[in-house]
Amino acid sequence: MKILLVEDDILLSTALADLLRANHYIIDLANDGETGLDLVMSAEYDLILLDWLMPKLDGIALCRQLRSHGYNKPILLLTAKNCNANIIEGLDAGADDYVIKPYDSQALLAKIRSLLRRSGTIAPSALAWGNLCLDQISGKVACNEQIIPLTATEYKLLELFLQNPNRIFSRRMILDKLWGFDDAPIEHAVTTHIKDLRKKLKARGFTEDILETVYGMGYRVKPAPENSLAAHVETSAQQDTQKKPRTQDLTSVNRVLERFRDSFGQQVAVLEQAKIALVAEKLHQELQQQALHEAHKLAGSMGSFGYPEGSKLAWELEQLLIYNRTLINDEITRFSQLVTALQQELTKPPVTVNTQPTPLRQTHRVLVIDDDAMLTGRLLAEADAWGMRLKIAPDLKTARSRLTLATPDAILLDLSFPGTEENGLTLLRELAKQLPDLPIVVFTGRDSLADRLAVSRLGARQFLHKPATTEQIFQAIARVLSQPKATDAKVLIVDDDPVILTGLSALLTPWGLEVTTLSQPQQFWQVMTATSPDLVVLDLEMPIVNGLELCQVVRQDTQWGDLPILVVTAHTSAESLQQAFAAGADDFITKPVLVPEIVTRVLSRIERRRSRYNPKLI
Repeated sequence: MKILLVEDDILLSTALADLLRANHYIIDLANDGETGLDLVMSAEYDLILLDWLMPKLDGIALCRQLRSHGYNKPILLLTAKNCNANIIEGLDAGADDYVIKPYDSQALLAKIRSLLRRSGTIAPSALAWGNLCLDQISGKVACNEQIIPLTATEYKLLELFLQNPNRIFSRRMILDKLWGFDDAPIEHAVTTHIKDLRKKLKARGFTEDILETVYGMGYRVKPAPENSLAAHVETSAQQDTQKKPRTQDLTSVNRVLERFRDSFGQQVAVLEQAKIALVAEKLHQELQQQALHEAHKLAGSMGSFGYPEGSKLAWELEQLLIYNRTLINDEITRFSQLVTALQQELTKPPVTVNTQPTPLRQTHRVLVIDDDAMLTGRLLAEADAWGMRLKIAPDLKTARSRLTLATPDAILLDLSFPGTEENGLTLLRELAKQLPDLPIVVFTGRDSLADRLAVSRLGARQFLHKPATTEQIFQAIARVLSQPKATDAKVLIVDDDPVILTGLSALLTPWGLEVTTLSQPQQFWQVMTATSPDLVVLDLEMPIVNGLELCQVVRQDTQWGDLPILVVTAHTSAESLQQAFAAGADDFITKPVLVPEIVTRVLSRIERRRSRYNPKLI
């Protein structure tokens, strides 16, 4: 699919073009309306993505002109104008639909797919990856129009990955998606099914490996060849065009770095100008403030994108400039050395960035080991309301048998089983060796200090004394269930550095988060109330409006006062952190940002808030 993007904001158009290319669209760019009109008249496009306010010829005028000449391809209008009169004006001018800025990337992609479907450009029932096509109506999979015979499980696996490009699925998540609790195989069966699927695709001439193993996390579908659509594709007759595979050997972080490498160079160039002016004793206040601003942004971003030493150098430069005073000779010499070192740092290849936080668990399967039939019956009746699925083992033998088939998310274990030589401590001891990370709640009528010590030493997470209500039991289980599970949560990130914004968005999106980024903090309240985030990430040091002020604004509001707020800062002095917490921050993250740290902190904060408001949905 070929899209014309007409947008005069260079940073926005670059980011949007990259988003569209990542979703396998071919993009042409125009920075003003007249250029856009010339391109439409000289080339064929499947859709036009059109900004409203542009130089030379605005979006409304361009729309009217195209429609007056009989142009009938879909036009999607991008606009910050959201009143009814403006929307009516845009649609009456000939736009098929509109997206309000700031827009959500997934919503924008969905609008584009919808318009392409309505125009008959793509078929809604097909999923594709290069020359591989899965037809959801016929249930057939073909490569170069040759049918590939797949089992039902292999078909569902392939369909799951093609429907969710860029998502990482652990084996447990795949079990949750494709099997019910009663018939789920062990996790290793997922590996076997994926191996069989790969073999069948290869045997039928599909030379590329469609699935990527993300070690320690799970699997995901690799980026598709450039000219194919991952979610909705052309008909088989349209699929015969030549497709060139894209090289995707960089992590999402390093892909962002490639885009903004020139930006780093431009920022360092400002510091070079300041160095020359310092040496000549001609550094004026405006250049000093500009250099301070660039040093601050570099300190926060370079380490996150493979240049940890660059962040340290930039931070030291920031310290020299931060007090807005005249530097002495030794400081000028040190400033010059730091700028030179920073320039040399950019000539080096970036170091590998670790992007693998702890894998997520997505559902709650609980094995209840207790011989009290009346109690387990009540638990089964109420489990759905707590978002849990229970399996019951009335004795230790049955429990071992169920554990051989599948590992639950948590266990509720009684210690006493009359008429047997074993007790719950025996199984607890076995599980401590075999599954040391499995959360276990001991629920028993035994209440001696010796029992509590034994349970604690064997790694149980909770000790609950009988009798207890079903609510108390479910709450105890909920407390030990693994975190985080943040699917469908929304995060708003506010930072004046576009590198940080783009990088953090790329890191958090694959974990099921809907990320909105904002580089202009003065628009914070409007964007926050429009997007209703589950968590906000604020840069502490920003021009015009800083993170501390935004923190205080949120905390003073009765509706949003308890919204989780993480502040990002390069300043970790006791005074800075005290100010952050006094303003209402829940936590802080130090720049340069470590990827596993921010993912884990964001997800855990979201889950903590969810569990506080609705413990049944933990």
